[in-house]
Amino acid sequence: MPRTWKPNVTVAAVVERDGKFLLIEEETSDGIRLNQPAGHLDPLESLEQAVVRETLEETGYDFTPTALVGMYMSRYRSARTGELVTYLRFAFCGTPGQYYPERPLDDGILRTMWLTRDEIAACRERHRSPLLLTCVDEYLAGKRAPLELLHTHVSVYEEV
Repeated sequence: MPRTWKPNVTVAAVVERDGKFLLIEEETSDGIRLNQPAGHLDPLESLEQAVVRETLEETGYDFTPTALVGMYMSRYRSARTGELVTYLRFAFCGTPGQYYPERPLDDGILRTMWLTRDEIAACRERHRSPLLLTCVDEYLAGKRAPLELLHTHVSVYEEV
């Protein structure tokens, strides 16, 4: 039987405060890049749990998702392996909560940054994802879907 193609499911947090957006600067196989707090969906968690976890791990901020900004697909050729990788990204907006400055950030995360939309647009060559600015622009345009649109069946949480 042929292998079934599967995209990588990721989540991203669009966090805005006082006209600036929370980004991370990270070391990647393509060099130092900027991104929203983002990462892969892990086993035994919902999409909402994943974005809360990733935001805390990468920024030291608690995050409360309030809406889904959008669902996006993109494809990327890995500089390291040459393989094409497809990502299915669920971008959430929400509110930042408590900040834990003493909390160590994920491996590869160099620092967090708060940048305006124009500052983000001015450094496109440093974006890790081609969706970074798209998510910000769609957030600024008011695109929102209620979290009730997402449903995680109880079977997701069961160890097999």
